[in-house]
Amino acid sequence: MMLRTASPTLQPIRDKVEAGERLTMEDGLLLEQPTVPLPELGELANIVRERKNGNAAYYNINTHLNPTNVCVYRCVFCAFRSDLRDPKGYVMSDEQILERGAEATKNGCTEMHIVGGLHHQKNYDWYVNLIRMLHEAYPQLHLKAWTPVEIDWFCRLAKKSVREVLEDMIDAGLGSLPGGGAEIFHPEIRNQICEHKADSRCWFEVHRTAHELGLRSNCTMLYGHIEKPYHRIDHLIRLRELQDETGGLQTFIPLAFHPENTGLAHIPKASSLVDLRVMAISRLMLDNIPHIKAYWIMLGIGTAQIALSYGADDIDGTVRHELIYHDAGATTPEVLSDVAIRRLITEAGRDPIERDTLYRQIERDETGWQATEAITANA
Repeated sequence: MMLRTASPTLQPIRDKVEAGERLTMEDGLLLEQPTVPLPELGELANIVRERKNGNAAYYNINTHLNPTNVCVYRCVFCAFRSDLRDPKGYVMSDEQILERGAEATKNGCTEMHIVGGLHHQKNYDWYVNLIRMLHEAYPQLHLKAWTPVEIDWFCRLAKKSVREVLEDMIDAGLGSLPGGGAEIFHPEIRNQICEHKADSRCWFEVHRTAHELGLRSNCTMLYGHIEKPYHRIDHLIRLRELQDETGGLQTFIPLAFHPENTGLAHIPKASSLVDLRVMAISRLMLDNIPHIKAYWIMLGIGTAQIALSYGADDIDGTVRHELIYHDAGATTPEVLSDVAIRRLITEAGRDPIERDTLYRQIERDETGWQATEAITANA
């Protein structure tokens, strides 16, 4: 794609992008300025997006499982958690969990995304056996489970190290880690929105150890609350440094904060223009992470489609049974069909490609599905 004439202040960044050079903290802060034209920022991000992934837009057939919403922590930004005696509190039984696996398999899912509350009356074995039970019953399902916040809790419950807990989970059937729990790494913000839960040091330790053990993982950033541009760029650079070290991060997902029903309900939700700016800057700063996801549940379908031209190359999946962001006021559908996802990608001018969690292309016929060759993004 040919760029229009760059604004004078952006010319040095344009030169870096075209040459494939790394952007600095100062570059990122410049891109955060509202005076930088959003269309031009999008064009720059699209250069990187198409350099890495061409015209492809990836999606998967997946389901969510939140086994409990009872949680010991009281993060100010969370609308999902519940106290033990709260009427909305729940814990899924083994039968309900297995039913969710059966439903996922029946609907052709290749992935189950498992996160939830930290229930203080459930012991460590309950969490390990949840993974083992699902894996033994439905071995074709890839289990992407447990954020570093949960892993840290399991370490406390079992008095085990991060490595030992991850080894237990891998032995039970864990396939990869999601990216949640990152929020904002900088302590100025993290100490205000999630003071008592696992800190950024723990987040990095868990992902670094997972990569050493051969797991792949995703990464996220929660934006649009009390953070400032500096905190966002700092967050992205820390992720980039981890990827330089391990190479184990496969997808970055910028998560738009939904304030409804949270302790920050007075904060207006970020606009679609902010969403697109964050998406584009993320693609430009994270030069070593292959994929950027536009999570349609949080962004809304229309903004997610536009984001496919603002740096994103992935739109997540069918997302059956998502609760966390719908509890926080998300008005997007509860689930999208394979046909609907392919249509919205095609409408955005991209080529839909179904993938599995590890970015292997999925082929389907009347007998089922299989993962074929790995999809390799360009460096």
